[in-house]
Amino acid sequence: MNLDEIKACIPHREPFLWLDEVVALDENSIHARKFVSSDLDLFQGHYPDHPVLPGVILCEAAMQAAAVFIAKTDAPSSDKVPVATRLNNTKFRRMVKPGETIDIQVTLSEKMGGAWFFTGKLSVGKETAVRLEFAVTAAEA
Repeated sequence: MNLDEIKACIPHREPFLWLDEVVALDENSIHARKFVSSDLDLFQGHYPDHPVLPGVILCEAAMQAAAVFIAKTDAPSSDKVPVATRLNNTKFRRMVKPGETIDIQVTLSEKMGGAWFFTGKLSVGKETAVRLEFAVTAAEA
């Protein structure tokens, strides 16, 4: 799935779109990627001498992947948008720096009513950058 197809699924746009492509999607998971460009504005203020992608942005990338997953597998009505409602057990293990590509793997753990519960793992190469558990619900647009 390319960038245009991603944009058709979720409301996020540049400069706050944290997915470049979807590599794989099935009934239980999604695998997406994001290249971290060195010219991102946030690096001007987030450790300008030693730029690091903020951990909250890594979490957001996982949540955006989950939103694409929901749109493609179990889309809510058109007057609703997916929003994060819970973030648990988040562990940051490796910094992500400009010029690296993040692999974003999100797996559906459970769906109850209008809430989806996910686990996420973001990696650079074979190194895990962050693991997290989170929930998303469909809210009025």
